[in-house]
Amino acid sequence: MGEAVTAPASLIPPFVSLSDLIHGHARERPDALALSDGQQSLTYAALDAQMDRIAASLQRDGLRAGDVVSVCAASSVRYALVFVAALRAGIVVTPLAPSSTAASLCSMLHDAEAKLLFLDAQVAALLDAASDTGEQAPARIALDDSDAGQRFDEWLADAGSAPASVEVQPQHPFNIIYSSGTTGTPKGIVQSHAMRWAHIQRGVAYGYGPDAVTLLATPLYSNTTLVSFFPTLGLGGQVHLMAKFDAENYLRIAERIRATHTMLVPVQYQRIMALPSFGQFDLRSFQAKFSTSAPFRAPLKADVLARWPGGLIEFYGMTEGGGTCILEAHLHPDKLHTVGKPATTSDIRLIDENDRELPPGTTDVPGEVVGRSPGMMTGYHRQDAKTREVEWFDVTGSRFIRTGDVGRFDADGFLTLVDRRKDMIISGGFNIYPSDLEAELRAHPDVADVAVVGVPSEQWGETPVAYVVRAADASCDAPTLKAWYNARAGKTQRLADLRFIDELPRSAIGKVLKRELRDLYLSASN
Repeated sequence: MGEAVTAPASLIPPFVSLSDLIHGHARERPDALALSDGQQSLTYAALDAQMDRIAASLQRDGLRAGDVVSVCAASSVRYALVFVAALRAGIVVTPLAPSSTAASLCSMLHDAEAKLLFLDAQVAALLDAASDTGEQAPARIALDDSDAGQRFDEWLADAGSAPASVEVQPQHPFNIIYSSGTTGTPKGIVQSHAMRWAHIQRGVAYGYGPDAVTLLATPLYSNTTLVSFFPTLGLGGQVHLMAKFDAENYLRIAERIRATHTMLVPVQYQRIMALPSFGQFDLRSFQAKFSTSAPFRAPLKADVLARWPGGLIEFYGMTEGGGTCILEAHLHPDKLHTVGKPATTSDIRLIDENDRELPPGTTDVPGEVVGRSPGMMTGYHRQDAKTREVEWFDVTGSRFIRTGDVGRFDADGFLTLVDRRKDMIISGGFNIYPSDLEAELRAHPDVADVAVVGVPSEQWGETPVAYVVRAADASCDAPTLKAWYNARAGKTQRLADLRFIDELPRSAIGKVLKRELRDLYLSASN
């Protein structure tokens, strides 16, 4: 695998919808396996036929191109079916996180104006607890054949049913992905068919194709999963879904199915590599392993490279789009501390605190990362003001998306992330990047994991505090560890407090929920 991430023009036509790509595979390779979840499997012929039935059912219920349906359930073949089938009818899909609060789910369903909700029993119980919201709830279809709604098989049109043809254009909305909502009201990120098409095009360079066997252990509501899911199906490979991640079971499945591709978040790599039994599994079938969504520490990347066959590729970008950096770690083992170089189709720049672009070629000077590419969101659903907040325009008027991350380019054009702009701590007028403090703390043998957050301070405005997960054989107490760190830190980077915690709170895709840590600290201090 080389540097290029753009598919050769001879291999990919100008634009084909995902639905048409799947139909083509069903025609050319009807018996090839398309989807499996350990309970149910579908060939491309069966997938195509089921997509027709579901699309016809949606049209029967009065849904038209541009309408929205939502899916909120554990990952399964049926979940995947509904997602791709809705696209055949020109319908926009909003996948939602079952881990959301009931109030948040109701809010997102209302904001998306979903006409139907495909769910399971667990989500139904959650929503029923919030039935007094007063908002009109969409009709429910139960994916798991429970009493969560009308049973899927009863709702589904007869075998052989076909939908009315819908012509999909690149600019049409494909899906709405809601932000996590951990820092406020979730925002609906509208992604177009063109954006997903760009992901499929990129997939050719990484070996996605008819021989690809992709194992996915992250949820289907996450863009992390979808950037691997759609290229696999679009280019004719197999997708194997895990409803719940378990490190040893993941390895067992990977060995059995001879997985060639996977997408994992860093905390999953960490748990897999920590298994004493890791070396017992035959993983030689792997061609490409991907990661995104959360910081991927250099030592962990090095461990994956040393012990897990196949390439390791890290994507850095946002669900909103706006450009991607790619680190092909197996080709650049001296750049593991970076997130790679801008993709060939991406324009990544840095701007200062006054929104002025840093001069091209500037190295080792931090700035906020902004980017543009063919894979950019249309905007936030029904939130024009929020959309404008994340847009930045250069002197030519070209539109970029702000990432909120602070980074710096090195002399070779590789991007190193310094920290999240919103996580930066301003203490006594000095900018403190929590990632610097966390890196120093991880050097202590008693520290297994750590997160540093800023909390209010009457004297300094903000001051840093650390939450530490101790290593299994740790003997150091909190005051001693704090003193050890502060003796090594600059005056402005010293910790005001350090506390132990059993496990850092994380989202389903592995991001540390720093807001929860701040709230925990403030509530414990009052």
